[in-house]
Amino acid sequence: MNRRLLALIPAALLLAACASQPGSSPASVADTIARDPQLSTLNGLVQQAGLADTLKAAGPVTLFAPTNDAFKAVPAKTMEALGKDPAQLKAVLAYHVVPAKVTAAEVKPGNVKSAQGANLALARAGQFVTVEDAMVEKADILATNGVVHKVDRVLMPPRR
Repeated sequence: MNRRLLALIPAALLLAACASQPGSSPASVADTIARDPQLSTLNGLVQQAGLADTLKAAGPVTLFAPTNDAFKAVPAKTMEALGKDPAQLKAVLAYHVVPAKVTAAEVKPGNVKSAQGANLALARAGQFVTVEDAMVEKADILATNGVVHKVDRVLMPPRR
């Protein structure tokens, strides 16, 4: 009986090692988006805007993360203007961040304050969650300091 247990120990250690490989372990919101190929445009813009440290901080934060396809739908002229205006780029990206952890199940119809300062309208109907006019495509990607929800549109803050 003891020999069988001893024979199982290497297998258990191997499984434990696999479970802790990079890419499968919990990560910050910043590291979570960096790992996801569908969020590579967002990740590059977060780096450019200097928001990576904010998304690595203790949190909690919720990020409504536009996919690469969402960024492709933004007019090229708008993306070019954002690339030339770091403050505006940071404001647009901060508009996607809520300084609290909000899972899909916790979404209640109404407004929440974004890190940019303006309100975001959230709604839920069954399994469907929206933020402003964007649909959450994949909800509740958990991170060590919050949660990421992939959305199908880039949100633009209201003009002041």
